Amino acid sequence: MSVLTKYILKRYFINFFIVLASLELFFVGIDFLQVFKQLPPSANLQLLYLFYNSFFTLTLTLPLSLVFGWVLTLAVFIRNNELVAFLSLGIRSSKIYSPIVIVSLALLMCLIGLQATPLAYSYEQKRKIIHSEYFTNLKEDIFLKYNDNFVYIKKLYPLEKRAENIHIFKIDKGDIIESITAPKAYFQNNRWYVIDAKIVKKPADIKWESSKLEISYEKFLHILEGFKPKILDNVYGTKSSYSIVDAFYALALLSKQGVNTDSIRASLYYQVLVPFFILPMLVLIYKNSAINSRFFNLGQFVNFGIFGTIVVWGVFFMLHKFSYGGVLLPEFALLIPIILLYAATPYIIKNSFKNKVV
Repeated sequence: MSVLTKYILKRYFINFFIVLASLELFFVGIDFLQVFKQLPPSANLQLLYLFYNSFFTLTLTLPLSLVFGWVLTLAVFIRNNELVAFLSLGIRSSKIYSPIVIVSLALLMCLIGLQATPLAYSYEQKRKIIHSEYFTNLKEDIFLKYNDNFVYIKKLYPLEKRAENIHIFKIDKGDIIESITAPKAYFQNNRWYVIDAKIVKKPADIKWESSKLEISYEKFLHILEGFKPKILDNVYGTKSSYSIVDAFYALALLSKQGVNTDSIRASLYYQVLVPFFILPMLVLIYKNSAINSRFFNLGQFVNFGIFGTIVVWGVFFMLHKFSYGGVLLPEFALLIPIILLYAATPYIIKNSFKNKVV
């Protein structure tokens, strides 16, 4: 790593951490003051609320701080005539912004990695603390389709990986041919094990004189292979969030069942792809800078960088809500705009840098 790269990264990290800490304290502090009266009196639960809320806020503040920190760093370089000094030494423009892009890429990958863990459910956990439901782990009245079966679960305990009052109906050509009921089920080895199941089979040909129901009992019976408790909890709930791992599992399973997966794909795109909109923004902001401050309006530049980034993020956030609600296809609302943004960036850079010192 060159001396110049170390110097740029040092200045950038100082501004980045200042901005990140400021945004975190602002959002988390304001939220805490708003809900303080609703929080339980337990200090442990209040600390847990702050922890979950801090990570939930981090998914927003980290990408924005990466851009805001770069805007402030460039403003300082331009004001102190450091940028013109760099270019006067024969340093190419790409050598100035590429370390920032690489570092931002690494931090975004870390953020995405964290969203593949249970921390992805931070919003749900903090909501439970507010509503005094943190220690209650219950989802009721779940009805789903799995291959040729329809499954009804009266009570689901996702964290304990168990369910109560299971009813399974096997369908053949629109007709119920078998019914299975059980008081309990447990999730182990990537499948649900139904305990003390009662199986009732209907005869294929019903005759008044001879037809009868066949009733049998099974100590163990496995169903819903691959349906993790958290997937059942989220997919069949409203305003549910997903970790990246659970989203992939749910997408693979529900696609086979013919279930609409728009909300899952929207959540996945928003978590995995949308944060990367900041990488072209870093380059485009540098493109709109100047090598010195003599004929350059620094205040206008800072406003453009900050508010422009917020506007772009706001557009993606709005498109995510539209796609999550089923108004737009996730591929059309999120995937195509990201691709277009990356495709347009090299063209903009080429036409903007041709008259600059490189």
